[in-house]
Amino acid sequence: MSIDLVFKIASVGILLGVLHTVLEKAGKEEFAYITTLVGVVIVFGMVIGLIAKLFDNIKTLFQLY
Repeated sequence: MSIDLVFKIASVGILLGVLHTVLEKAGKEEFAYITTLVGVVIVFGMVIGLIAKLFDNIKTLFQLY
């Protein structure tokens, strides 16, 4: 696992936090929540590949086919 993924997730979180605050202050609460939801989906998309790789490594380690 690379530290790059941690930095990518942190940058998405910071960007979404700022965007959520700006949209909320502008009175666009619905758009703020939608952007936050989209950010969560993007981060889950990044992490899902690692989880799949983890399960493959566990199957290989315990020789489960």
